[in-house]
Amino acid sequence: MAETTTREDTPFGVYIHWPFCLSKCPYCDFNSHVRHVAVDQENYARAFAAEIATTAARIGPRAVKTIFFGGGTPSLMKPATLATVLDAVAKHWTIAPDVEITLEANPTSVEAERFRGFRAAGVNRVSLGVQALDDDSLKALGRLHTAAEAMAAVATARSIFDRYSFDLIYARPGQSAPAWKQELVRAIGEAAEHLSLYQLTIEPDTPFAALENAGKLSVPGDAVARHLFDVTQEVCAAAGLPAYEVSNHARPGAECRHNLVYWRYGEYAGIGPGAHGRLDVGGKRIATATEKRPETWLAQVEASGHGLVVDETVTRPEQADEFLLMGLRLTEGIDPKRFEQIAGRPIDPARVADLLGYGFVETMPSGRLRVTRSGFPILDAVVADLAA
Repeated sequence: MAETTTREDTPFGVYIHWPFCLSKCPYCDFNSHVRHVAVDQENYARAFAAEIATTAARIGPRAVKTIFFGGGTPSLMKPATLATVLDAVAKHWTIAPDVEITLEANPTSVEAERFRGFRAAGVNRVSLGVQALDDDSLKALGRLHTAAEAMAAVATARSIFDRYSFDLIYARPGQSAPAWKQELVRAIGEAAEHLSLYQLTIEPDTPFAALENAGKLSVPGDAVARHLFDVTQEVCAAAGLPAYEVSNHARPGAECRHNLVYWRYGEYAGIGPGAHGRLDVGGKRIATATEKRPETWLAQVEASGHGLVVDETVTRPEQADEFLLMGLRLTEGIDPKRFEQIAGRPIDPARVADLLGYGFVETMPSGRLRVTRSGFPILDAVVADLAA
């Protein structure tokens, strides 16, 4: 373990990106890659450790409060690979006693023995990419698992981990509000403490975008999508899992603490191919991003100890925009005083007054500013207005 840090009061997270998947989902625009030969996991584990060491040498002591293995499909890692990465984090930084260590998993890669290995290595929270609870929808989404396999994976997670979550996608082609409500009630019965519920969006340069452009795919229109969003909020809140972020619902105290580091504009290191970070170095806010192509990233790390392709200072206006973009996703909203500290200016009171008048934002007794339920469906526009 590292020496006692002077930064223990500041949340610091480490994001580890495992870029490999069994298949590429047609809606996905994440940095994920399919390889038809075995990945040399030992080699990648050494590279992750090297990039962690380089990052630690640059930023100095930190108390790691959260670690998140995302992807890709990090549950395709061997438990020994994951353990090597966690050992590297612990070698260079202090690990907080109550550290949250999350692993993303797909139901197709869930094996009880492998999950027990992850638990033994230190993982204490899993997030499962279930996406739908009926087989026709799963097939349409390009998923490799069935609904039964997904629920078996959730049961396995429940038996091994105290904390687990899973994802669902709604506003799928042809989906009705009654069907979504029924699916959501079933999911809540399985989820225990946390659900991530994402509205299907057609991202550029994905197979779904090509199908939509060809007239072969149609998603619900804005009015239907808005109704599905409202159903989501009502059903989850009634079941004790209110939204704490636009797409995330949890029982009080069960929020994903790593994602809160992002949304509260904390500091985090991005490790692995295509990972992004925000680091505080010498009084400056630094944006980092690494090479996306796994093999190219690996060669770069072996040559120079890191895979950085973006390493630049974030200006105060840019920081202010990022702070609004991230913080207003949360139902707790933002502290306008912190915005003023970051930006060097207050939020324009006239713009706040306009949005208050439309009912898109509200001020809380604490002085915080937050987006209302009617404002969340147009969140990007609200943020753009406040940032202008």
